[in-house]
Amino acid sequence: MNVHTLLAILVAALLLAPPAALSQAASDDASEREIERYRAMIGDPMANPGYLNVDRGETLWSTARGGRNVSLERCDLGEGPGKLEAAYGKLPRYFADADRVMDLEQRLLWCMDKLQGFDATELLKRPFSSTGRFSEMEDLVAFIANKSNGMKIQPQIAHPKELEALAAGEAIFFRRSGTMDFSCATCHAEDGKRIRLQVLPPLHEPGQQARDTMGSWPTYRVSQSATRTMQHRLWDCYRQMRMPAPDYASDGLTALTLYLMNNAAGGTIQVPSIKR
Repeated sequence: MNVHTLLAILVAALLLAPPAALSQAASDDASEREIERYRAMIGDPMANPGYLNVDRGETLWSTARGGRNVSLERCDLGEGPGKLEAAYGKLPRYFADADRVMDLEQRLLWCMDKLQGFDATELLKRPFSSTGRFSEMEDLVAFIANKSNGMKIQPQIAHPKELEALAAGEAIFFRRSGTMDFSCATCHAEDGKRIRLQVLPPLHEPGQQARDTMGSWPTYRVSQSATRTMQHRLWDCYRQMRMPAPDYASDGLTALTLYLMNNAAGGTIQVPSIKR
């Protein structure tokens, strides 16, 4: 068989065979459609277990506890003491009384300490829920975030410390490190990426995917049978990148969250959502 005949056979085979990229794209589209169909089946609030967290969080918010035996109802999340509506979409933000930029979980811990005299030592040892054990922080975040449903993400970028945190968050997003030399941008700075069946939305710049993503946390994770907050999502990302686990409610995670929320400005909050 001469070279010209061999080339003709190879060209014919390539023309007749379905392109691998198109075949994979069709498979990906079909998988995504099935995932969306599943979400629609359990999308009714009455079928979303995340609303159990909302109910527990409401009780925690109004229950008198701690050394001062008071509730969290006077906690100021940025809109005034006890005012919850629209607060979640403006966090993280600068709080003058603490002289820090805080996300919701940091602020709640501050209020527990300063208002309630609550010792959160044990809570901080295991801030995330596990089999047979609820998380007070997940419950409180679900309740408070749900109060902003239908409202917009409105990043607060005016105070010098907010600007400083935003710059730090961007640097953290793009910083490569760890044994795998990964960064947040490795997975979330390019269209069309996925891990197995999971689409990886680009979050490195303003856009609809960033708005949809950030507007849907906290969420009930079906694969984990638990409601998870953005703190857990970021902690789990670092775990999967084989990096040291970040401290819960750390300033670094708050800065990264502010960067992501800034890219999601204008997005609509719909929580708790439900995800794979």
